Amino acid sequence: MDTGTPAPRRRMRADARRNYERLLAEAAAAFGEHGADFSLEEIARRAGVANGTLYGHFPTRRALLEALMGDRMRTLAATGEELLAHPSPFDGLAAWARAAMAHTTLYRGLGATLMQAVEDETSELHTACKAVLAAGEGLVARARAAGEARPDVTAPDLYALVNAAAWAGEQSSALQAERLLAFGLDGFRAHPPSADDHIPGQR
Repeated sequence: MDTGTPAPRRRMRADARRNYERLLAEAAAAFGEHGADFSLEEIARRAGVANGTLYGHFPTRRALLEALMGDRMRTLAATGEELLAHPSPFDGLAAWARAAMAHTTLYRGLGATLMQAVEDETSELHTACKAVLAAGEGLVARARAAGEARPDVTAPDLYALVNAAAWAGEQSSALQAERLLAFGLDGFRAHPPSADDHIPGQR
């Protein structure tokens, strides 16, 4: 199973590496099915290891999520940097917001954890979250400078919108999440949307 995760950061014995990889695989499957709040002890049981082994590799839930998602978050930040070259600053911003929402909806309940990690410097997710936030800030600043986004829109506004839309999708449907994100992005514009702008699910 490809969990899209980084390799362990320290050299391990073969048995320790197998335990590490089993834990990541079981965590990815469990979080995908049940959400990011799924029992860590149950993940250890499914992986066939003791709780002490799990906590030896991942002292906190946030450490486990960072191991699972750190590379994805760094890729999302890099995508934001690439979209700074998009010919339309606002369309580049919107494309990144949709990519960010897809990332946030990977596991149910993940959005709340990421929002907390932005402010919590002790969180293992903090550095990756700040890099993502910085990427969003660059796109927001470019759209503001081009006169395409409202002058009072900030990266935290964008981050909050993405997470709110992701939460709505968890409670309803992916289409509802896309619609809420589209409505929110329209509110970020410096001018009302034109008739050519499309809201998902709208005829």
